[in-house]
Amino acid sequence: MSDTRTREPGELFGPRMTLFADMLSVGLATAAACLPLLTAPAALSTACAVLRGAQEDQPVTAGRYFALLRRRLRAGDLVVGAAALAGALLFVADLALAGAGLPGAPLFAVTAAAIGACATVVALRACARPESLDDWPAALREAARDAVRDVGGSGLVLLAVATAAVCAWVLVPLAFLAPGPLALALTAVDVRWAGRP
Repeated sequence: MSDTRTREPGELFGPRMTLFADMLSVGLATAAACLPLLTAPAALSTACAVLRGAQEDQPVTAGRYFALLRRRLRAGDLVVGAAALAGALLFVADLALAGAGLPGAPLFAVTAAAIGACATVVALRACARPESLDDWPAALREAARDAVRDVGGSGLVLLAVATAAVCAWVLVPLAFLAPGPLALALTAVDVRWAGRP
């Protein structure tokens, strides 16, 4: 937002609180769009794009979110969603096998958790990249590079995921609000890294 110190007439809390409320509405819209599961990557990517638009004084509204999501949902987005769902199911199955008491299970569980964390960071950073709106392979390549070059940002992504998971675990209805702050965190990490020389 261009000027964060002024208030509109009748505005009670200022532009930052307005952006917070808009982020929550986009988060609810994202949660609804993620329900079919195959649309989750496109839904999160769209949320990041809408929140990134706040820098250019574009409206951050659920209406703009759904308009952008309708324009971009295509076969490539659904393929990425299917791949993400298959990866998550494989990860859960691996952890279930490790919990079954197979030989070498503790080492296998640690290795699987490390691989899962790296894959999660790359996938979420790809959702935050502007390229994800029309070119998922390029977004994944750039996200993988960013994850390696910006280890601090990757740590912030994992912290944002952990925070969202804990909030949803503590109070289940918060799971429907979690995509908004998660998308805001992903966008902030991407903008922070893109702004470096």
